[in-house]
Amino acid sequence: MRELHAIAEAFRQARSNGKAMALASVVGVQGSAYRRPGARMLITEEGQTTGTISGGCLERDVILRAQRTMDNAQATLATYDSTDEREVDFGAGLGCGGVIHVLIEPLLRAGEPGHLPCLDELLQRRERGVLATVWRTSSQQMARRGSRLLLGSHGELWNDIINPQLAARIRRDARQSLEEQRSAAQGYELPAGRAEVFLEILQPPTPLVVFGGGYDAVPLVQFARDLGWHVTVVDHRRDAASHIRFPCADVLRLCRPEQVSDQVPLTSDTVAVLMTHNYRNDLELLKLLLPSPVRYVGLLGSTTRSARLLRELSEAGINVTLEQRRRLHAPIGLDIGAETCDEIALAIAAEIKATLARRTGGLLRERRIPIHDHVQWQEIRPMQGAATGCASCP
Repeated sequence: MRELHAIAEAFRQARSNGKAMALASVVGVQGSAYRRPGARMLITEEGQTTGTISGGCLERDVILRAQRTMDNAQATLATYDSTDEREVDFGAGLGCGGVIHVLIEPLLRAGEPGHLPCLDELLQRRERGVLATVWRTSSQQMARRGSRLLLGSHGELWNDIINPQLAARIRRDARQSLEEQRSAAQGYELPAGRAEVFLEILQPPTPLVVFGGGYDAVPLVQFARDLGWHVTVVDHRRDAASHIRFPCADVLRLCRPEQVSDQVPLTSDTVAVLMTHNYRNDLELLKLLLPSPVRYVGLLGSTTRSARLLRELSEAGINVTLEQRRRLHAPIGLDIGAETCDEIALAIAAEIKATLARRTGGLLRERRIPIHDHVQWQEIRPMQGAATGCASCP
């Protein structure tokens, strides 16, 4: 979500300066691609960009197309095919072996409504949502290319789809996607025509709570912020839980373990890391965190220390269930041979990311199934009028 935050911020600045802009969005992929549906890039009239839609192979051509859309105020759909091995510069040279559909649309200037301000509002509230984008239609009576419906956890925030029947169908499917937490592509057949729509799940920033404000927590907090996570640092020492040590932390909490439940939200989205370097503090925090709904509990320290903590919990009559044990990562981190604070922070951040993505953190060369998670795609039939293009790698 960090990239989306950056795009929203760049949009606000460019809009306040009265600049023309275009938004390029990956809306469909068949086969392999560097970025998946939902990747975006904001382009200003000067050619400045925020975000990426590929590893650099598509950007040059997309920027040229974007500048044309700003001039003629017409959205366009560019299709890039890297499956044709005869295309040495793009297809075989890129080697992705996929077809990528990119929606490129001009954005309205200041004073006119649009979906990005509503999307920014959703991000600021750290709320889940679904953004439904109409990217291909057979009829103007269905919707214009680039029409959207934005549904948040607490209701609809934006809808400029002109066909009420289509909007109702999309709204129903968006609610289902939000409930299942799964992005999907859907085709709709109505009397007015056919539309292809990408339903994108928008996740709020991962809430990471770091217990312990020691110097080894500093690089972990920095890594987490670079990843776009929302970071809270908790320590009872005033010099540790300070903005001087953690200038990029979102929240600092000065409290002891027994005060945490009153001062720190612990939800099913929360990721908790214990690096207090204090055995008794870790014991008290485990008593709180293991029965809580947090999705990940990471404990810094040796295997022997972790086993001793669990044994002491058991001796105190606290039964650690299999489900709680599954959420406990002790010792914390992936096995990358980490020794320094920076390396340990990297191992911790990598394990958290892998856990959230339901991956094991193994070597990609040993993976025998596709790298990217499967997205539910309905059959997409060919339509007339889709612009196609093939960009050479820069």
